[in-house]
Amino acid sequence: MYFIDIAYAKAVAETTETIEETGLLASLGLDGRLFILQLINFAIVAIILWFLVLKPLVKKLAERQKLIDDGLNNAKKAQEQMDRSEIDYRAKILEAKKEAQTILEKTEKDAKTLSDNLKIKAKQEIENLAEQAKKNILKEKDEMMIGLKGETANLIVAALEKILSEKMTGEKDKKMIEEAVSGLGK
Repeated sequence: MYFIDIAYAKAVAETTETIEETGLLASLGLDGRLFILQLINFAIVAIILWFLVLKPLVKKLAERQKLIDDGLNNAKKAQEQMDRSEIDYRAKILEAKKEAQTILEKTEKDAKTLSDNLKIKAKQEIENLAEQAKKNILKEKDEMMIGLKGETANLIVAALEKILSEKMTGEKDKKMIEEAVSGLGK
């Protein structure tokens, strides 16, 4: 074991000498010139990727995000408008129902008024017809009475002529007719 320790110590001493000689980068296994070239190469690739890939990609993502945000805002506005439209629709339906109820009530009232007016008018017409019929009956009765009185007078004259066998003069005839007719009227 001792031999291994000596070899290990020698390796550590050589490494320490090399580190001191080449510097910290060399101790890590890096070549300083190669590292700087690789760093420049990485920067160039990063710049190319940024301008050719990442910048357009970020721009597209921003546009997409804006489109999504606009779509969500439009959807929210559309939902609000739909809600307002629903409220307006319900309000108009209620208003239409109230208006229909008012129209029905007015129609019923008008129908009752019209019915009452027609009943009154029909009653008046019936009363007028009855009154007219009474007048016509009275007129016909009067005409019949006049006609009957005339006929009766003629019959009385004819009967008296036969009974008396003499024709009466105009004055006697008239007087007798009047007495007979006045007797009939009682």
